[in-house]
Amino acid sequence: MAKRSRKIWSIKTELLTKSREAMLCAVQIFNNPNIIFKSESFIVLANISWTYLLHAYYRDNKIDYRYYEQKAQRKKFDKTKRGAFKYWELEKCLNDKKCPIDKIPKANLLFLIGLRHEIEHQMTTRIDDFLSARFQACCLNYNHYVKKLFGDEFGIDKHLSFSLQFSSISDFHAKQLNEFSELPQNIGSYINDFDNSVSDDEFNNPQYSYRVLYVPKTANRKGQADKVIEFIPANTPEAEGLNKEYVLIKDREKPKYLPKQVVDKMKSKGYKKFGMQRHTEFWQSLNAKDEANGFGVKVANTWYWYENWLQEVENYCKQNENVFK
Repeated sequence: MAKRSRKIWSIKTELLTKSREAMLCAVQIFNNPNIIFKSESFIVLANISWTYLLHAYYRDNKIDYRYYEQKAQRKKFDKTKRGAFKYWELEKCLNDKKCPIDKIPKANLLFLIGLRHEIEHQMTTRIDDFLSARFQACCLNYNHYVKKLFGDEFGIDKHLSFSLQFSSISDFHAKQLNEFSELPQNIGSYINDFDNSVSDDEFNNPQYSYRVLYVPKTANRKGQADKVIEFIPANTPEAEGLNKEYVLIKDREKPKYLPKQVVDKMKSKGYKKFGMQRHTEFWQSLNAKDEANGFGVKVANTWYWYENWLQEVENYCKQNENVFK
């Protein structure tokens, strides 16, 4: 029994060691200015890191994380061609009812898993700046859970520091970061669809996407601490002032609606006779798909309407109640 316990401990320790190294490698690669293949490398290594972390947790709690079929009184384990056990992938680990990861950190990981599926069979470009907030949340969530599940000594925060930058964010760059049109079409479409599937509260939670507002700052007097990044609690007067005066980048994309969703919403408000043809005639009469009007945006050759367009359509329906009700 003692020998078996030492073996279990040894495997758990090895899993945790590899898990931590994979996450440290992911961060170091992403922060390396000489590497171009950043996001793709981060996603793969972070996926491995979290998988090993959950394998260590399940092993520690005596939960079998191998694929098998129950045959009468015994288990028939799935194996590879070489005879090795097939262990759960990350998505299976997250979906198990005994998974220790909370809903929002889990959503962050499911986003990265889906993104990996989009990029694993094709080359991608220009996605680093758009996804760094999700990666930052992934790192912080990992550090939180590895310490929560196995103790503070397993944390990786003491091994990492903020990376230095040779460039600043100009107004032009800030505008670029807001434009999903710069992303490959399949990636932009995937991000929009996934973000629309989570609630606003979940999206704005730092465990899903960790955003930092950068504001140039000089010390008021000599001797003050000189930190590259200063964190200010969101509910303080200082943060309130920053939000009003200095916000350069708003990470949240506006909610988007397909034409059918617009029509369905009008029908749910009682305008039963308002159909797709009427909707098409209305937007054509206002040239509403001109992006200068701000009513919507084209993503991956598909037009999406913003919420302000819903209001326009509802006002139109109200003015013609006798026709649409």
